[in-house]
Amino acid sequence: MTEKEFSGLFNTWFDPVRRYICYRCGDADLATDIAQETFVRLWEKNISPMSVKVPGLMYKIAGDLMISHFRREKVKMNYQVNLRLDEMASSPEESLLFQELLDQYNKLLAVMPEKQRTVFLLSRVDELKYHEIASRMGISVKAVEKRMTLALKTIRKELGDYGTR
Repeated sequence: MTEKEFSGLFNTWFDPVRRYICYRCGDADLATDIAQETFVRLWEKNISPMSVKVPGLMYKIAGDLMISHFRREKVKMNYQVNLRLDEMASSPEESLLFQELLDQYNKLLAVMPEKQRTVFLLSRVDELKYHEIASRMGISVKAVEKRMTLALKTIRKELGDYGTR
């Protein structure tokens, strides 16, 4: 593939691939990074831009890159949680209680409605402000506040006061 052919392919398909990823993950910066990486992979594979399969291949590569990104993030988050668990453990009893609470918390997150869980994690894990979450998710600040209130109410109900400390 020549640079001119690649440039034409990039100019034609970059925005659609970026929008596709942005729609799936809700993060414009991440979508831009993944779209760029998609075109790097296409360049490395040296696939003819005249091939009918190129658009499908781009979307497949982009989707796989997004999934890989979130898998890596999940591994990082699990490592950080386990690291905090090790730091916090003073006695075997406290360690066991903390692990039980953590298991309940993870189960609760798993059954929490996706919109509430997303807002809660963006606020508590990524430490974003409500207006940043609203911007990232394309919703109003009031919607973020409502989802966060419902998420916290659910956590308090299921875990007691420990869930919000």
